[in-house]
Amino acid sequence: MDKLNNPSLFHEKCYINGSWCDAKSGEVIRVTNPATDALLGTVPCCGEEDAALAIEAAEAARDGWRKTPLQERCRILMRWHDLIEANREDIARLITLENGKSLADARGEITQNNAHVKWCVEEARRLYGATIPSVIPNARPITWFEPVGTVFAVTPWNFPMGMILRKAGPALAVGCPIIVKPASATPFAALALAQLADEAGMPKGVFNMITGNAGEIAKAACSDFRVRKVTFTGSTEVGKILLENSAKTVKRTSMELGGNAPAIVFADADLDLAVNCITNIKFRCSGQTCISVNRILVQRPVYEDFVGRFMERVAGLRVGNGLDPETNVGPVISHKAVDFLQDLVLDAEEKGATVCLGGKALPGKGSFFAPTIVRDTTRDMRLFREEIFGPLVGIMPFDTEEEALSLANDTRYGLASYFFTRDLGRTFRVMEELQYGMVAINESTLSIAEIPFGGVKESGLGREGGRHALLEYVDEKYAMIGGLGC
Repeated sequence: MDKLNNPSLFHEKCYINGSWCDAKSGEVIRVTNPATDALLGTVPCCGEEDAALAIEAAEAARDGWRKTPLQERCRILMRWHDLIEANREDIARLITLENGKSLADARGEITQNNAHVKWCVEEARRLYGATIPSVIPNARPITWFEPVGTVFAVTPWNFPMGMILRKAGPALAVGCPIIVKPASATPFAALALAQLADEAGMPKGVFNMITGNAGEIAKAACSDFRVRKVTFTGSTEVGKILLENSAKTVKRTSMELGGNAPAIVFADADLDLAVNCITNIKFRCSGQTCISVNRILVQRPVYEDFVGRFMERVAGLRVGNGLDPETNVGPVISHKAVDFLQDLVLDAEEKGATVCLGGKALPGKGSFFAPTIVRDTTRDMRLFREEIFGPLVGIMPFDTEEEALSLANDTRYGLASYFFTRDLGRTFRVMEELQYGMVAINESTLSIAEIPFGGVKESGLGREGGRHALLEYVDEKYAMIGGLGC
């Protein structure tokens, strides 16, 4: 691809067992730029036969990688980390070209998620076992951790590089080989990671990247007993299918699924802070993140004031091609996504809400939708119930703290939530009553390497990041050693 400082990062082949290869079928998938509809390139449309080869490669590498001294594994991973950082601008460009997000967002994705690799390298050195006080004479029970085995990871298009690092970092650090199936809409940043893994000295078969038919590849991985762990970031509906299929061979699973995040603005809140935080988290990646604010709940005494300030702030966002350094909001991922957003707006209007900003697709090439604010929404509207995944948000008033909690918790999702208040007592009451895995108070940043990222209810299972990150990829093993004469 032109305009890359390091052209070797651009690949139109899969990476299996340390080699670049096409699909056995010879079929390919076309990848386009959502900002221009222009063709970026093609990648192999792999299926079950190709997935079987990747599983064979990972299994062949499993024992060698598991037995590689921790210091050596960490050295290779830190080399990978450093190469990613050294090629940050090129990877950011690839992300923007295939996903559409602004270059600033793309750079942030790299920095934020590459930190997970370094964190996991550091935490791998502290994956301690234990010697347990024994009630049995002359014996000592001990525990330690062993890698779970071959990992199959399915990653989304909204963070095409970031979600791979969150899964590969801990898996590789503890000694698991991994097979990554990136989203078909955004494969090129993922394949760049494979190139850099190769340059970092990752042994063949330890890191594999396979593009193509998600259903066929997942079926092969979930049905193969040798794959011992499935990790997925994406929709709740697909997550349920993977859970069902993984249950047949009793695999370990981690699921980071859909969200329907509320942002509650209480009357005592700093409104300027609330407006800035909600704007940042809502319109990042054009609203296409699982922790993006979907529903804004504002206490009635400050409702009109907040709506006015929020409209003014959002109206100042610049929509355009993510390669333009002035762009704040890029396109959504596809024209199908534009149609979905338009349907949500029409549904809200039919049920009595008012569009006070935006509300329509933008003319011209690409899949652009105007940053949109819909006020006076209600529980029966689709944009209250469904994950929006776009630059569209609804606002509704509430009167009491109890009503706000009822509205916020009225969803099957439970990933991220936000609220704004100056009342310390309310802070503790509300954060404990919100049925979400993560709560941000007077803040918009939730995702850092040091914290356990994940949800409850139908938003998923397991955690990424924090001290628990590595525990998702290991089995705790126990031995009772007797006859010690002590």
